[in-house]
Order: sequence, then structure tokens, then C-alpha cells
Amino acid sequence: MGILTGRVALITGASRGIGASIAEELGRAGADVVITARSSNDQPGKLPGTLEETAAAVVAAGGRVHTIVADLTSEVDRQRIVDEAVEHFGKVDILVNNAAVTFFQAGAELKPSRVRLMYDIQVAAPLHLTQLVLPAMRDRGTGSIINITSWESKHPEMPPSRFNAKGTTTVYGMIKAALDRLTTGFAAEVYDDGIAVNALRPSRLVATPGPVFHGVLKADDPNAEKPDVMGRAAVILGAATPEQVTGRVLESEDVLAGWSADGHEVLANV
Repeated sequence: MGILTGRVALITGASRGIGASIAEELGRAGADVVITARSSNDQPGKLPGTLEETAAAVVAAGGRVHTIVADLTSEVDRQRIVDEAVEHFGKVDILVNNAAVTFFQAGAELKPSRVRLMYDIQVAAPLHLTQLVLPAMRDRGTGSIINITSWESKHPEMPPSRFNAKGTTTVYGMIKAALDRLTTGFAAEVYDDGIAVNALRPSRLVATPGPVFHGVLKADDPNAEKPDVMGRAAVILGAATPEQVTGRVLESEDVLAGWSADGHEVLANV
């Protein structure tokens, strides 16, 4: 029996990296897990990791899992994901909006088509999926929505650092800032419905396939945050009530430091 036993979690972008780790840890905590992504054994992506690999890790951790190959830019697929999750496990108690597509190019050079893709995956899809799961959460009077964000949502200081002057995270930061505001707005909307809505970001860079591919850091970087830190923090937020924590942009290590071992008691420094 874990703190999430009896709950159903839906995680997007769960074929690799942070999404895969969150799926595994939620399964370990007792949740039934629905994972969705584009990458599967039949349709592998450019980066390592598939839904089937994540599913095997969830099962090994003691969880039950259902996989859905889908394209989050499609409204039809978003509806299908939620419908299939409910059909398979009966409900969705926890929604983790983790999927991301990012192009690290200067804002002045990034093509509009790439900007639209980033927005569709990281803002439009979380908005739509939240809209789809909220009615049933409201009926039950409970639920948790977790949006995976980044330090890049913060405004650069002036004069800018050499890194910020390159502009390679200008649009990425804009997208994540929009996701943060989406988080706090929904938290206010559904506070009285018993639904917690929070954004979660790594305290440090995580050496997942995406950042490693883009050269942001090396796979063996000793200063990188372990992916399971985000997973364990997501477990805590998945169990949280609005009275404990909602409408916050939180860092993974702070969440772990600020909660008791059983995940039920919030402490002062969160």
C-alpha cells in the first residue's frame, strides 16, 4: 500500500527522461498509471526511450500501467487519451503535463512553425487536457494537476549573462512562463473544488536524453539532478490537497525537503 493506492495518474511525454521517472515513481507509490507519448517500439523516436520500456519499469516497481501512443498536437488525440484512460482504469485523479518539444535557437531566428509546435505541446495540450479531466475531478471533489516547468521561465537579469544573451532559451522560457501562469490560474479556479494545481521544476539540470542531445550537459555530469528526484516530488504533489499546497511553482528538492516521509504532512519551508 502506497500513498497513491487507489488513484489513477495520467502522464504525458512518458517514454523517456523525467516523464518516465515520474511514471515509475507514481506506480511505486501505488497509483495505476496511464502513460502516453509518440515513441513506441513500433514508432521509435530520435532519442532513446519508448512507452514499452517505461511500462516495464512501472510494472517492475509494482504498479499497473496502460500505454497510449498519441500526438498531443491533435485535439482528437487528447480527447482519446482521456477517454481511454477512463475506460481502462475508471478515472483520472492525477494529471502530469510533462511532454515537451524544444528547439534551442535564438528567439530572433526561430521559425514560426517551431514556435507553434512548442506552444501546442507545452501550453495548448496542458490546457486542453486539464479542461478534459476537471469535470470528473470536480464531481469527486479531489484531484491533482502537476505541470512540469523550468528555471527558464524566470526573467533574465540585466545586463544579461553570456548564456542569456545568446537567446537560445528566449522562446522556451516564454512557453514555460505561460505554463506557470496557467498553473496558478487554474489553482485559483478550482481551489474550492478540492483540486490542487502546481508546477514542478528540477532544482538542478537533469541529464535526460533531451538536454544531453542538445549539449546542455553531459550524461555523466556529477552535478546533475537524478531523474527520480522529480518522480518522488511528483508523488508528494499527487497526494497533496489544496489546503496543503496549490498554485505554486515548486522545485523538486524543496518539495522532498519540505514534506514528511509519508508524503502527508507539509512543512514550513515549502
